Amino acid sequence: MTLTSARSLRRPARPAPPARWRSRKAQGWLYAAPTAAIVGVLFVAPLVLVVWMSLNRWPLLGPARFNAPGNYLKIADNALFVDAVFFTLKYTAITTVLLSAVALGLALLVQERGPGIGFFRTAFFLPGAVGFAAAGLLFYGMLNNDFGPIDPMLQALGITSEPVRWIGTPDMALFSTIALVLWRFAGFNMLILLTGLQAIPVEVYEAARSDGAGRRQIFTKITLPLLRPTLALMLILSVTGSLLAFDQFFVFTNGGPDNSTVSMVMVIYRAAFFRFDLGGAAAMSVVLLVALVGLNTLMMRRLR
Repeated sequence: MTLTSARSLRRPARPAPPARWRSRKAQGWLYAAPTAAIVGVLFVAPLVLVVWMSLNRWPLLGPARFNAPGNYLKIADNALFVDAVFFTLKYTAITTVLLSAVALGLALLVQERGPGIGFFRTAFFLPGAVGFAAAGLLFYGMLNNDFGPIDPMLQALGITSEPVRWIGTPDMALFSTIALVLWRFAGFNMLILLTGLQAIPVEVYEAARSDGAGRRQIFTKITLPLLRPTLALMLILSVTGSLLAFDQFFVFTNGGPDNSTVSMVMVIYRAAFFRFDLGGAAAMSVVLLVALVGLNTLMMRRLR
């Protein structure tokens, strides 16, 4: 008896999987194939291309030349991008805090069923159906000093004596943009938080009230802890959207005045389509993506 035959006698053969199991596995791969193809074509392939572009001097016309890590080293020398980083972080912090507070207040206001609650829920959510570019043009028309209706109304009511430069100064441009974002997204975030609030069992509130807990204790000890996963989702969406802000500044303020409202994505856009430095724009995009993934991972761990 040979050594191979002896081993085959000592070790029983592994049974083959049943044909039904193999068929179900093949069906699973077939069902997942279209989604995997879409993700590969629309996400993985562009991501790989952007990383490769960031390692090359990639003009709009002409051949690319490998220059790693030149595109990454010159990011620190880009004064506009450095200023845009600080501005975007400031905008993200203010917007996230205000948007979370307003959305949570609206969700608590329309949480209980009652007469007219459906109307208010719909009214709060309706601005979310307006496109961001259309919302930016709408606010630009309302706040324009030449033909906007807001300044004449404020002067007629005696609130102001002269037109307000809504986008004429850096602080007012930031304030006006934040007002636009609150109007546009407060209702959408309210709907997310309302879903989380309605998922909290009513019995928990009844037990807390029977134990003598007040409204403040119920809110801090029951509502907020049980709402934590929903809050985490809303915060991740808010932070991600704020760090990737482009439409509101491009349409509403155009980065002005004096580049005071230029976001990181606007700098990337200008580098790619105004200076035709696709390699540098790709490098800044990769840096922004890595920072975004790291920040979201940190938030998920802290809010888990």
